[in-house]
Amino acid sequence: MSTDPVQAASEESKADQPAGVSDTHGQPSEEELRAAYEAEMSRISSADMILQAAVSLLNIGGYRLGSSAAGGEQPVGGARDLGQVRDAIDGARALLPILERTRPNELRPLRDALSQLQMAYAREASTSTPADQTGAQGDQAPPAAEPKPDVPGPAQSSGRLWVPGR
Repeated sequence: MSTDPVQAASEESKADQPAGVSDTHGQPSEEELRAAYEAEMSRISSADMILQAAVSLLNIGGYRLGSSAAGGEQPVGGARDLGQVRDAIDGARALLPILERTRPNELRPLRDALSQLQMAYAREASTSTPADQTGAQGDQAPPAAEPKPDVPGPAQSSGRLWVPGR
């Protein structure tokens, strides 16, 4: 038991409460939180979440490009990142086929926003320097060396690769 009278009274009142009832400070109990979470999970569909994810990706892409800021200004702190814009575009495009099955009548505004973001990205990517494309080049693998058609590769020259007709 605590020696602080206020804390002791609070502990006694919590001990007297039945399970699942809020405490005196208006904080919901764990059972109340679980019930609210389950109610929300039963209300929301996977299509709702996919649509929200696509909208969020387009918003992030617009923000990182700077086109969603007031007057097309750069994001706060100059956080323009064409690599993230490209990823946001790719992510939203990947979700469209799922949304076509579940919400075909709601896709027009999403497609319009995606098209606008793609055009703005293409415009910016063609005029920006590599330094402006933070992350755009850094996470890509270097281009593969062109194979020489007359020179066998290491697996072929070692005899471990079966090549038809040889």
